[in-house]
Amino acid sequence: MSTPRLLAQLEECLHKVLPDARLAPCSLPGLPELQLWLLDPVNLDRAFASEETRRLLEQPPYWGFCWGSGVALARWVLDNPQQVRGRRVLDFGSGSGVVALACSAVGASRSIACDLDQGAQLASALNAELNGLPIELADDYFAVTGELDLILAADVLYDSDNRPFLERFRQRADSVLIADSRVRDLQHPGYHRLGHLHGQTWPELGEPVEFRQVALYQSLP
Repeated sequence: MSTPRLLAQLEECLHKVLPDARLAPCSLPGLPELQLWLLDPVNLDRAFASEETRRLLEQPPYWGFCWGSGVALARWVLDNPQQVRGRRVLDFGSGSGVVALACSAVGASRSIACDLDQGAQLASALNAELNGLPIELADDYFAVTGELDLILAADVLYDSDNRPFLERFRQRADSVLIADSRVRDLQHPGYHRLGHLHGQTWPELGEPVEFRQVALYQSLP
């Protein structure tokens, strides 16, 4: 599908929440290798009406932001290409697709952006075209076929319904990497903390400074 058509479909999704908003290709702080179509920061520099706030809370266009944990995990991938090159990887809850794109950029043999939200799938496809990188799209984790070597996920632990996936990931792939800015002390027998990363959400949301410190967890053998 062509870029203009993808962009039109994605902005149609956005306008259901913010009718006058637009997307713009953005460079990312700390991640100059990639660009993403994200909410134009101009759209956020105003007060929102109560109805807009309600829609934002009910249907947040989260794929219109590149969240700090995604930035941090993508940066880690680009800085550690040997951990990804030639491997079959899946980016769970991919949103904008930034982690899947980073994996493709360093030579993953298969990079899957998996997200059940239609807007996220459109965003990942549009961002893949913007960067000239091949990725696959999936809307159902359980429908993905074939072997996986590595599963990555950024900012998925805030939702308690996602916690059971921690064990499912370990059963599915040889290795799992979880980046999270809200959960800094994950208590799970199958994971250990590798360290802390830095990542800033873009466009800027005025998040507390502590949310720019991202914990990185890796599955145990």
